Amino acid sequence: MHETAIDETPGFTLGTGVPRFSVRSASATAVSVVVDGRGTFPLTRVGGAATDDDAPPVGDARAGDTRASDVWAGDVWAGDVPGVEPGDTYHLLVDGPTGPRHEFDPERPLLDPYARGIVRADPADARARWTSVVVDDAFDWGGVVKPVVPVDRTVVYEANVRTLTAANPAVPEHLRGTYAGIAHESTIAHLHRIGVTTLELLPVHAFDTEQWLRDAGRENAWGYNTLGFFAPHAAHASPGARAEGASAVLREFKGMVRLLHAAGIQVVLDVVYNHTAEEGLGGPTTSLRGIDGAHRYRWSDSAASYYDTTGCGNTLDTSVEATAELIVDSLVYWAREVQVDGFRFDLMAALARDAHHVFDPAHPLLERIRNHPDLQDVLVIAEPWDVGPDGWKTGSFGPGTSEWNDGFRNTVRQFWLTDIAEERRHGTPTTGIGALAGALTGSRQLFDTTRGPLAGINFVTAHDGFTLLDLVSYDGKHNEANGEANRDGSNDNRSFNHGIEGETADRGVRAARGRSMRNLLATLMLSAGVPMITAGDERSRTQHGNNNAYVVSDDLTPVEWSDDDDAEAMTVSLAALSRLRAAHPALRPTRFGIEGQETPGASKMSWYGPDGQPMTLEGWDRPIHRALQYFAESTPEHEPFDRVLVVVHGSGRTRDLTLPVRDDVLGYRLAWSSEKHRDHERLRPAGQVFTAYGPGIHVFEVA
Repeated sequence: MHETAIDETPGFTLGTGVPRFSVRSASATAVSVVVDGRGTFPLTRVGGAATDDDAPPVGDARAGDTRASDVWAGDVWAGDVPGVEPGDTYHLLVDGPTGPRHEFDPERPLLDPYARGIVRADPADARARWTSVVVDDAFDWGGVVKPVVPVDRTVVYEANVRTLTAANPAVPEHLRGTYAGIAHESTIAHLHRIGVTTLELLPVHAFDTEQWLRDAGRENAWGYNTLGFFAPHAAHASPGARAEGASAVLREFKGMVRLLHAAGIQVVLDVVYNHTAEEGLGGPTTSLRGIDGAHRYRWSDSAASYYDTTGCGNTLDTSVEATAELIVDSLVYWAREVQVDGFRFDLMAALARDAHHVFDPAHPLLERIRNHPDLQDVLVIAEPWDVGPDGWKTGSFGPGTSEWNDGFRNTVRQFWLTDIAEERRHGTPTTGIGALAGALTGSRQLFDTTRGPLAGINFVTAHDGFTLLDLVSYDGKHNEANGEANRDGSNDNRSFNHGIEGETADRGVRAARGRSMRNLLATLMLSAGVPMITAGDERSRTQHGNNNAYVVSDDLTPVEWSDDDDAEAMTVSLAALSRLRAAHPALRPTRFGIEGQETPGASKMSWYGPDGQPMTLEGWDRPIHRALQYFAESTPEHEPFDRVLVVVHGSGRTRDLTLPVRDDVLGYRLAWSSEKHRDHERLRPAGQVFTAYGPGIHVFEVA
């Protein structure tokens, strides 16, 4: 007998006994599961009588909270569904009360929130309703296990499944833009070449295009509009797998993970648990809204509208136990059954709001994710903001979570682009070098000593915003193709077109742009923290000035794989920087140092001005200086002692810099420079003058 909610596994349970199905709804009065070709199976309320429609959420599991961890009596519906097999399609029918916050319709087909497969009811009709599919989970992992990558050695590569391989001639045509295309040997070889350890995929949970976009003849190409949290997006699978069905789509996804793992590459999923594709009130009711919308979404006090902190029409209420359970169950499924290595949480601040919509860094859902035994080996990466009140929370997530460091992005762009543009126009940039030094050394002002520099995911570009090439080619966004009169997308780009807007054949402008791209990439790869590269930046990918390309066609956004000299040169630069980072633990400390203490894993920092003397306060603050020499020494913990000198010159003017004289240094050998054609072989004695011919960054290995 199934007497309590704790006994029921959500969704379909297949095994040696009679198949069983379970779903949670506190407000429903009747629930049935309809299996196509097999019939309608009414479910029974498990665990007691129905709760009051206005029952409070139960997810705030804090000391003294009488709701903590209680099973919400009567919100589980379950029953036997004999004869069900993999490949069967099914949907739910849910009835309930009428009134504010309720969207019950006993004749409306609904998706199972735990469906492992989601397809169109009529595959030939792009507007047909979605339906759930029972899948065969069996898969032979062949003994391949998750690769172990120390966080300090992690190099993240953010990519869209479709656009990463859509234009790659080395991938068979029928596999381009698919899970199998990502697992192709040419894709893996490229990731190895540029030093990627961790592939982060834009959303692969089944998603849909927003109604207004579909009506305008466009589609959501990024996937931040989730239909279900357990099913891989079928359109990203190869044609053969799609034709075979949802089980084959899942096998292709697992096959991709297995091949990447065999190559030593981790897989991280960009997950969107903050809202769903049901949009705002009046939007498509496909699942949660029709099952129990009163308790799954955040509502305003008036009960007449959603309380939306995502800007997408709705926000899931994670203070409700059933919603929190759904999210955790999804994470555990992908981490254990599909073997992914981590998750990047879109708008994670929205997940950490309590029953009163206030951000709580100790939110029960966050604690549950941190402490769950099946999630101890996964990377947890937060996009640490949402668009609600007090929603910018960079630095506010606790131990065990790394955060997108938007401050790093803004500082690095400002230093290498808008300040250089200001110097060209007015003779003097607006900022000194102090902020860049903070970014280089791990943004200590954001992440406290207990968390250390690896709490920050450093990035210069991401799927949102300009590509690296566009960042140095456009002063303003050009989003006309999106159909919103160029109103969408950020206006705060901190970009610099180097004198000409957009594409140009001018050699001088192209050379200056190349130097700026190398400066940006080098700062990213040489800074303490975890670097994240956006797919295609190393191949000079352009979106022609579009900084919000989520709706544009594939021909505008794919990674460039042709034999382009500029693209190849940038790839070579990134590969060299990755090798340099891997070789020098002084560049990737695991902890912040503490004054007067020896801190294993930290790097000891010494700062010198352009004259080779210790940096002065004036040197930090005055915009006219903008040059420093950063001498980093590791404090060995797991690797041999290491030291390196990074020289930064943030001005378009030529300047002589004296390499620091130290008793423990014989000389310096140039290992990498953003200036081309430098002498990288000879040993330069300490005290020798090194001439910087323009804005640049230079790395010296120390003898």
